[in-house]
Amino acid sequence: MPKPQIRGIVFDKDGVLFDFQRTWGGWAHRIITMLSDGDRALAQRLADALAYDMSTRRFRPESFVIAGAAHEVSGVVAAHLPERSFDDVHEFLDTQAAATPLAPAVPLRPVLSDLRARGLRLGVATNDTESAARAQLQAVDVLDLFDIVNGSDSGYGAKPDPGMCLAFAQGAGLSPDVLVMVGDSTHDMSAGRAAGFACVAVLTGVASAKDLAPHADVVLPDIAALGDWLDSH
Repeated sequence: MPKPQIRGIVFDKDGVLFDFQRTWGGWAHRIITMLSDGDRALAQRLADALAYDMSTRRFRPESFVIAGAAHEVSGVVAAHLPERSFDDVHEFLDTQAAATPLAPAVPLRPVLSDLRARGLRLGVATNDTESAARAQLQAVDVLDLFDIVNGSDSGYGAKPDPGMCLAFAQGAGLSPDVLVMVGDSTHDMSAGRAAGFACVAVLTGVASAKDLAPHADVVLPDIAALGDWLDSH
């Protein structure tokens, strides 16, 4: 029996639309510097808690930040700042995330426009907040290309739970078997698989092909390769 034709794609944001290390490495260095305010011991404690290397400005592969929800990151940071409330820290991190300089993984507008021209519905399912995601997509002039943008605070849970994927399917009026989840982490693949989506992994995050291949239907170098994959699919 032939596979059903793909009619929609949900993208993780960080590590998929945006190169993870080039975007969030700088963000982490900035927020650690600002929050530690010259206290080198505190800066190192924050870096260690986030599994972040201040010298290279890169997250280590085991960092929970790579696939973690925004509130999880805020909770870990706030635990090292007893004089500040969780809400204060969370608002600070969200504001800094929305304003962070972005490094698109590929030229986004032409790649996404090509997918739209194929008649595909497009969505975002990120463990970042929805407001930060929308601000970042707007900043690189692609927000209008997405039908649905969901974050971990949109009311559908956070990956690896499938809620955001299922919400996209419902919002788009499409069945899961004609939809694809594109991600850079096993959390993304787990969410897509649990929702009944096909799963495509890309290598613009931190995880390797060896890490992702057992969980994905295919591993691609980046989202620019989706067009050829769809043609072959």
